[in-house]
Amino acid sequence: MLRDSAMPRILIIDDEKAIRAALRDILSYESYEVDEAEDGEAGLKALQNTKYDAVLCDIKMPRLDGIEVLERAAILVPDVPFIMLSAHGSIDSAVDATKKGAFDFLQKPPDLNRLLVTVRNALDRQKLVVENKTIKRKISKKFEMIGASPALETVRKQIDKVAPTDARVLVTGPNGAGKEMVARLIHEKSNRADGPLIEVNCAAIPSELIESELFGHEKGSFTSAIKQKLGKFEQAHGGTLFLDEIGDMSLSAQAKVLRALQEHKITRVGGEKEISVDVRVVAATNKDLLKEVEARTFREDLYHRLGVILIHVPPLNDRRDDIPALVEKFLGDLAGEYGSKPKRISRGALDYLKGLDWRGNIRELRNVVERLVIMGGDEISEEDARLFARK
Repeated sequence: MLRDSAMPRILIIDDEKAIRAALRDILSYESYEVDEAEDGEAGLKALQNTKYDAVLCDIKMPRLDGIEVLERAAILVPDVPFIMLSAHGSIDSAVDATKKGAFDFLQKPPDLNRLLVTVRNALDRQKLVVENKTIKRKISKKFEMIGASPALETVRKQIDKVAPTDARVLVTGPNGAGKEMVARLIHEKSNRADGPLIEVNCAAIPSELIESELFGHEKGSFTSAIKQKLGKFEQAHGGTLFLDEIGDMSLSAQAKVLRALQEHKITRVGGEKEISVDVRVVAATNKDLLKEVEARTFREDLYHRLGVILIHVPPLNDRRDDIPALVEKFLGDLAGEYGSKPKRISRGALDYLKGLDWRGNIRELRNVVERLVIMGGDEISEEDARLFARK
């Protein structure tokens, strides 16, 4: 019989041959591929040499018991779900097994229906874990910082140092330089990575709506408030709130943000109840906030609350040596979007691009690369760059 590569593969670790045979028959009938190991050491060896989608493991075994196997497997294959089995089942055994990371615990001999349901649930969980990791890798790749210039290395080191803490961060830099990417990387590398990352563009929300957007509102608090709405602070609970273009926030909203940062509590518009929020705030601006403080358009106390750590994202003109790497990244990304092979670009074209003034920074560079992909030849030449890099 030919092996179906998509067929889930399950390992049975049990010192009783009759139990292994019975479980194998049941699982094979359900179209699972099944391997056996007669003790804990053999089971660990199998886990090192073969990829499994789930494991059925006896708790009471000679030499190496099931709990020890579970603990070692958590290091070797952390994503593989373990279903623990024991003829000496007890609540204590079940609690101990689940504390050590077991997916579930079944008494021997297991009920047939419960066994199959538990195996299916374990396989579904394992599939979700793998899919989530794949998605996270794709997201991380999408938002990776491209380049090796000294200016960019400084930003990377700052991110790595501050991310594991809960310190508030103020990210500064010109439009299009990558401030949002810095905020995303801080979140991804933080202890809050499994929580939400909620973004608010303070410049895109009318001043009369910004408080409702940030703090939510109660039904009937104003004409269009036809139902209760959770604000961004509540949505970001347990995660990170990214306040982009914070310099464009109204003074009234600034006062409420300051209170939220000081007391870790918010009040919805039209409400009276205080709501506790656990949020890390990362803010960004293209403005000189100290000048805004002098002009009395930005609160000095809020500036100091937000700017525990300051990270400045350099303009592209200060990191021109990163342009070739960025261009190659954009060519690959665009090929994926268009469903085509990545276009090549000549050294002359790259040199020409490095010499331009990039007032729009990385965002402008990507737009130019997309224009060159559409308008240029099979290999983007220096002539193509001269013709199409500037409108």
